[in-house]
Amino acid sequence: MPVRFNFTAARFAGLPRSDRPTSAAWAMLLCLLLTGCSDTMTLNSSSRLGPFFLPSNYSGDTALPASLHRVLVLPVYGGQAAEVEASQALDAVLLGALQKKARFEVVSVTREEIQRRFNQPEFSSAAVLPHGFLEELGRAYGAEAVMFVDVTVYTPYPPLSVGFRAKLATITDVRLIWSFDETFSSSDPRVVNSVQRTGRQENSARLPADMTVGIFQSPRRFAAFAADTMFDTLPPR
Repeated sequence: MPVRFNFTAARFAGLPRSDRPTSAAWAMLLCLLLTGCSDTMTLNSSSRLGPFFLPSNYSGDTALPASLHRVLVLPVYGGQAAEVEASQALDAVLLGALQKKARFEVVSVTREEIQRRFNQPEFSSAAVLPHGFLEELGRAYGAEAVMFVDVTVYTPYPPLSVGFRAKLATITDVRLIWSFDETFSSSDPRVVNSVQRTGRQENSARLPADMTVGIFQSPRRFAAFAADTMFDTLPPR
């Protein structure tokens, strides 16, 4: 049987006046019961009104090619910006963010497989690629394009920051469909506002407080926000 809460003034009639709920307490109680407590009580107005972080350093086709159905995502290239362990952790973050966009089918290749085929575990989007690199991967995974993602900035302690440089290249005619290069920092008020707005939209009215605070303490969750924002700029289908 469901639990019913019957908070009425009559229930408190027998209490001393000093123990009865004040008008402010009644207002808070009604907020919690009826609305889940609006996030306006916990989020500042900037998270609603902005300014927000809007990526600008990207370019791409007006629409994805009709022939593009499957994209192979390469292991994240950490280079000098991120340790191997951090790059490996970001593989799943980037893959998950890209799959959420549902622009195309996404498949991935492991570092071990890249090492076996090309004698090194990861490749930068700015590197000179081995002869036949794209063609071999395209045949092996049935992909029409390859996604490169480089980490250009990575600070895993507050204020968090992560920079991504990404390129989506076709295999048959070897051309760029899309490219991106931006840095996200939790010291940027626009980024903070954007994170809070995203959290509020996802939580809707289900949660009584700002639940995005933890993002600014978690390198993985902050990178997930950055990846989601980055892949929003992909050309539409």
